[in-house]
Amino acid sequence: MNYTQTLGKLTRILADQYSEAELILKAEMAMKIKAIKQERNAVILGHNYMEPALFHTVPDFTGDSLGLSRNAAETDKDVIVFCGVEFMAETAKILSPEKTVLVPSNKAGCSLASSITAADVRKLKAQFPGVPVVTYINTYADVKAETDICCTSGNAKEVVESLNTDTVIFLPDEYLAGNVAKETGKHVIFPSKNKINNNDLDVQLIGWHGKCEVHDQFTVEDIENVRASHPDVFVLAHPECKPEVVDASDFSGSTTEIIKYIQKHNLQKYLLLTECAMGDNIQAENPNREMLRMCAVRCPYMNQIQMKDTYNALKYNQYEITIPEDIRLRAYKSVERMLRIG
Repeated sequence: MNYTQTLGKLTRILADQYSEAELILKAEMAMKIKAIKQERNAVILGHNYMEPALFHTVPDFTGDSLGLSRNAAETDKDVIVFCGVEFMAETAKILSPEKTVLVPSNKAGCSLASSITAADVRKLKAQFPGVPVVTYINTYADVKAETDICCTSGNAKEVVESLNTDTVIFLPDEYLAGNVAKETGKHVIFPSKNKINNNDLDVQLIGWHGKCEVHDQFTVEDIENVRASHPDVFVLAHPECKPEVVDASDFSGSTTEIIKYIQKHNLQKYLLLTECAMGDNIQAENPNREMLRMCAVRCPYMNQIQMKDTYNALKYNQYEITIPEDIRLRAYKSVERMLRIG
């Protein structure tokens, strides 16, 4: 898009949120980013949780963790700018070690990724020898390095079932583990919460206590209250929500699966139980449909990344992702194995 097209798009989708002067500044910044991106032979990846002005103008590719991981692996550009949180940029570096990988903010962490360490995984592996470890992509590289295979919210069920084993260690999201356990018929247990007799392991999924601080906020009561006022509402929930919240919803899927479902079906009134900026991005593309809002906060980590940060990342080569090669090689095996499944 040229400047006129960029400003026109921003005006169409964000005129109710920004003044004309602010929209002009954002359009100008988008053009500066595109210019320096071309100079540096860079590609920009934008997660679905990015704020609307950035999401709709800057990235070459948008999507969820799985889709963007594939984009990172396939790009022929010299530089990858990952508009997402740090573990996502790490995954890009794991897959493309020869590339310069930048994350626009050094404060783009993740409460879920920080909930577990490589030492925690090693302890679980010692406690349950021989049990395969599935690790959610929302983890740091040293944790992935201790893992047999990674998964995303979009392929977790397929990954667990691909192992053809009765018992699986599934880390670190407690709620995603519960939702996958229901889908696969496994009984989930949490070593950090329960006393476990290792001799009693049957058809089980061994979980952890990590949570996404955004999805942890949604409750069944929230859904019931909305349905009381809007009985015709269609509820879509991310699988990082509590299992009882997913059960009370009409559809659950990854961010991309949610977006595709809304695009495919004629949902005239829907409630989205996931990060707020994604709701803004969906609403911008579907202005004639009624989206009911519940959340009042954004993911504090995703919110660290704005358009100016993205420009500065390219201009000043900040903040570059580095991973020790021995860790990267071991982490690569778990990520690549996931990508082979789909």
